[in-house]
Amino acid sequence: MTGKKIGVGIIGGGLMGREIAAALRRWPALIDHPAEPELVAVCDINPAALEFFERIDTVQLTTTDHHELLADPRVDVVYIAVRHDLHERLYVDTVKAGKALLAEKPFGIDRAAADAVVAAIDENPQSFVRVSSEMPFFPGAQWAVDYVRSGALGRIVEAKCTFLHSSDIDVNKPLNWKRQKQFCGDAGVLNDLGMHTWHVPLRLGWTPEKVVGILQDIVTERPGPDGSPQPCDTWDNAVIHSWARHEGAPFPLTTETKRIAPGQKNTWEFEAIGMSGGVRFSTKNPKQVEVFAFVDVPGVGREQSWQSVDAGSQSVWPTVTGPNFESGFSDAILQMWAAFLAEYVGELGDGFGCVRPEEAALTHRLFAAAIASHETGTLVAPSL
Repeated sequence: MTGKKIGVGIIGGGLMGREIAAALRRWPALIDHPAEPELVAVCDINPAALEFFERIDTVQLTTTDHHELLADPRVDVVYIAVRHDLHERLYVDTVKAGKALLAEKPFGIDRAAADAVVAAIDENPQSFVRVSSEMPFFPGAQWAVDYVRSGALGRIVEAKCTFLHSSDIDVNKPLNWKRQKQFCGDAGVLNDLGMHTWHVPLRLGWTPEKVVGILQDIVTERPGPDGSPQPCDTWDNAVIHSWARHEGAPFPLTTETKRIAPGQKNTWEFEAIGMSGGVRFSTKNPKQVEVFAFVDVPGVGREQSWQSVDAGSQSVWPTVTGPNFESGFSDAILQMWAAFLAEYVGELGDGFGCVRPEEAALTHRLFAAAIASHETGTLVAPSL
């Protein structure tokens, strides 16, 4: 099967820009995908960052001016991964240029920025925009989502989604832009990691009605460029407790996003428990999904039981290695792009897709409500 040729441009040649470039080179690992992307252009304001992409023979343009990339007719789709304070301008420019966009989270630095991007999308109805969130594309995560959708849980009692790592546990780690409000935004870690914890709940229809935010600014200073202590003024950790509904019944929903979670290097987890069953998945054990059910034990009777299932590695989009080999972060990136481009060409069907603009904009309202709750010590209803 030959897919539709799609020219891809990347704005931001840092870690994630390089990761996406690598994923596109692995595209032949996907079986019968309806799109055939090719990285053709890269932009970064730092010329040194562009050197990485010189090894990729399909790249025909490298530039420090994003307008030049957006004006290139060979570019159909743009991926952007830059500082949060630059999102609004670059996202709006991309939409107005008529390019499809896979935007990094957050969707702008704050609610006002997100609303401006949504307004640009509304003014350009032909635009196609989605937001990056790769963790739910682990096969086990998809297994868990499908289990919830099956109705096997019955009435949901509680649910939780977390993204935990310890990237900032070293207090001597130098200050960077993600630790400064002016570049990262007032929401701090919520802007940086929050989308990872809300993608699945929002896709399942679990929109919080009221939230309680518990935020921590643990390390308040870090070494600056000259080694002297500089203010580190963003939230390190954030827990949001909320009330949501599933099929009309209220239940407590919790999300956790932490940059300082001792013992956790990089762990995404999802759990939902109901009156009839439950499911739990963690990237720590990517082939394993835990399922709660009532079982009949011979000689004992009916008992409650958590069981571990070797769910394998059947990805969202089939690959040449099939379901028997373990998946990792790079595979989740590839699967996210497979879903994004399949939806872009109209071939995703009812498959699990990337974050939609309205979902991404909603997260900013949730984050603002969580901050207001933390500051006032009260339960706050998000402005929906």
